[in-house]
Amino acid sequence: MTDTADLPTTPSLQEHVTVLDGVDIHWDSRVLEPRPWTVEQSRWAAELAGTDAPEGPILELCAGAGHIGLLAARASGRALVQVDVDPVACEYARANAERAGVETDVRCADLTGLDDAERFPLMVADPPWVPSAEVTRFPADPLRAIDGGEDGAFLVRACLEQAGRLLQPGGHVVLQIGSDEQLALVSDHDLVVGGRLSLVEARYFDRGVLVHLRRADEV
Repeated sequence: MTDTADLPTTPSLQEHVTVLDGVDIHWDSRVLEPRPWTVEQSRWAAELAGTDAPEGPILELCAGAGHIGLLAARASGRALVQVDVDPVACEYARANAERAGVETDVRCADLTGLDDAERFPLMVADPPWVPSAEVTRFPADPLRAIDGGEDGAFLVRACLEQAGRLLQPGGHVVLQIGSDEQLALVSDHDLVVGGRLSLVEARYFDRGVLVHLRRADEV
């Protein structure tokens, strides 16, 4: 088991613990603070995992400290693959999952780092979705974790591309975005317009929007 002391910390950093659905999530200021409302993303994914999602592990993209995928996997009993480009986030995701007794395979890589041959029944993603011009509104948040480019949707689009590439037929994705404008961009994405992904439902919360998309059933 990974001990907290093994995490890449310095004396000037204070580690915090946020309790979400009864699970201790450890983090520090180098990663995005786990927001309590995002537990709804975990719960939605776990609900889909228990209905018609195919067999297999949950894939979490832009995992950060890893709590969204961790809670979904814990509630559903599924294994977990987590991907983040930030080594500090990857260490926290790995350690948080180990403490919670959740099996995870953490990949420290960008979104193109997954093998084309891999397929997943269920994906969750919390990409950075704050437009670059607005990131100064959130000085406590790490820039890499929130800056989504000019319209806030640069990595949102990248997550959709990975959903089209990596989801099994009939698989699901629960994606976090920030606004109606970004929801329109999701609706207009080539994979949605072309039918490879279908937009099933959007749910609104005080701090963001969750979107459920489903992969077409064709082999």
